[in-house]
Amino acid sequence: MRLDLPSDFVQTIRNTFAEDGYGFLNDLPALVDEAARRWNLKDIQPVSNLSYNFVAFATRPEQRSKGNVVLKIGVPNRELTSEMAALRFFDGKGAVRLLGADEARGMFLMERVQPGEMLASLDDDEAATYIAAEVMLNLRRPAPMEGAFINLSDWFKGFEKLRARFEGGTGPLEKSLVERAERAVREFFSEEYAPMLIHGDLHHFNILSSKDRWLAIDPKGVIGPAAYEVGPLLINPWGNGTKISQHTERRIAILSERLGFERERILEWGLAHAVLSAWWSLDDNMDWTFAMACAGIFSEIRP
Repeated sequence: MRLDLPSDFVQTIRNTFAEDGYGFLNDLPALVDEAARRWNLKDIQPVSNLSYNFVAFATRPEQRSKGNVVLKIGVPNRELTSEMAALRFFDGKGAVRLLGADEARGMFLMERVQPGEMLASLDDDEAATYIAAEVMLNLRRPAPMEGAFINLSDWFKGFEKLRARFEGGTGPLEKSLVERAERAVREFFSEEYAPMLIHGDLHHFNILSSKDRWLAIDPKGVIGPAAYEVGPLLINPWGNGTKISQHTERRIAILSERLGFERERILEWGLAHAVLSAWWSLDDNMDWTFAMACAGIFSEIRP
């Protein structure tokens, strides 16, 4: 299959995966053809907002509606394998259903939900927050005994990598915010908690409408404290950036009410995630300033 890939997608893959990314881009047309043969796919149409993986709508003739499945292909890595394992474990309950997967080839097939509107399309932020909280509850599971899942503590080793890169410093990231995030994470992981399997990247762009319910897509498959789930939601989306403090305070109140977590805990996980997200972006040579701006705003909120 001939692919006309957006330049920003190509650059993201190269920046993020280096040599593996170059190889993936070269192999991608053949991988798409392989997936088409394996799963009997027709009319494969890449989505318009490609980011870290190749994603396309496709049709399986044996099913009724056109464009009824989603094909996803990425550079084989731990997060992609964990995503497949999470979708298999959720089994269509709270998340889209996995239809087929090949971990070694980095490709899998999912159902396509309809109408598929993103939660970000809702103008009512309070209503969106209630919906997101309900999806969190639907997804939350005790951590499985087996499976290729990600440990949240491994993600936060990113702070150690940040310090190593800048010889004990924090580089362009504000020192006081990094220190606060480090302190919060140490305290959270030192507590006794029931490990849970959570989505790990649950925000307004990863929750889609499906008839009379909402389903999650793109789960990371993370094992750790359940309260971390709020972090990605708190930094998405903000539009032009006005009234972020007010929105955040209301979101925290709703999440506390629905999930049963203390407001301070929600706020600190949000700040920790924002700083971690900034480090990831910095490490991938991408814009880290928005995530740190969120961390700065969170630091000024009193729970």
